[in-house]
Amino acid sequence: MSIFQDLETLVKINSFTTNKQGVDKVGKQLRSWCEELGMKQRRFSREFIGDHRLFSSEHVPGQKILIVGHLDTVFPPGQFETYRDDGEWLYGPGVCDMKGGLMVALEALRNVYRVNRKIENIDFLCVSDEETGSDDSNSLTSKLCSNYDYVMVFEAAGQAMELVIGRKGVGTWTIDIEGKAAHAGNKYSEGIDANLEAAYKLQKLVAMTDLDQGSTVNVGKIQGGIGANTISPTASLVVEMRFTSGPERERLLVGLDNIVAEATVPGTISRLSGRLQRDVMEPTEQQAALVEKIREISNTQILTERRGGGSDANITAASGVVTLDGFGPFGDGDHTIHERASKKSFAERISLVTDLFMSHQSHEYLVKED
Repeated sequence: MSIFQDLETLVKINSFTTNKQGVDKVGKQLRSWCEELGMKQRRFSREFIGDHRLFSSEHVPGQKILIVGHLDTVFPPGQFETYRDDGEWLYGPGVCDMKGGLMVALEALRNVYRVNRKIENIDFLCVSDEETGSDDSNSLTSKLCSNYDYVMVFEAAGQAMELVIGRKGVGTWTIDIEGKAAHAGNKYSEGIDANLEAAYKLQKLVAMTDLDQGSTVNVGKIQGGIGANTISPTASLVVEMRFTSGPERERLLVGLDNIVAEATVPGTISRLSGRLQRDVMEPTEQQAALVEKIREISNTQILTERRGGGSDANITAASGVVTLDGFGPFGDGDHTIHERASKKSFAERISLVTDLFMSHQSHEYLVKED
């Protein structure tokens, strides 16, 4: 399949999120391919990261689909830039996450264009910062997706080619704690121990974890103090929270605020910074109806799953747009030097997405509107 030659072209371009030149080179290559299909580019220029790009087809009356993908990968230049094909698996940065997904979407669009000589009501949004939390593109994606009836995100499929119907919400915060330095031998009682306050807060934070509800709180980094002979004047905790529902989100956020506000060590002052990066993606009835329609169109048994990690699907689902994720190929080892993607899965996914797009191009409602 020529798709693998095109994928190799993308994979060999280093597109680490802050490598603006490389990310933009991937975007320009996609622009060239999409323009061959009659799609037009709208570019959202950025100074320090790659430009976000929206490739638009012709708009006519009927339901509209937004394809969402990302251009960036996780390895800085010089660390992991190879591409290898052993006949069964492809190896390289982004082969499954998610340059492979970009190619599945592109090849399905090509198939539509080969038959119809045009594409209608399917647009392709490619952001440049998903691997660092979509901090810049979040508001753009949220705004653009409101113009569409469905969003399809091309992160990797599950091992049994599952589509993704749910993802945990995630937020990251830093708690900075201020105490008072003092000599640990001569002036111990005059000190206010920020490290001790951090230790109390850590235990309270982790205690909010509820595995039965799928909610986790992780203090992934701790810093504090000057040396063994000094009462610590400052400390900080870096906290990540993940949750599977709106009520759990609210419980964790309220708990976080209370822990920051309450001082166990008298005299310490705590300040909170950070934010909710991606809200929870919860399954919906409309989403279930879309999955059933895809089963009908493709005449295959589509399986579904929920995942703990976030993606841009969280953003579009939180915006109220019917969203499905996992339309990319199956792979594993993503974010490591062992990343690989199953060659067989490309054919399966391209066939599925092509069938879906072709049905959509007939202007048949994928899911009837209320």
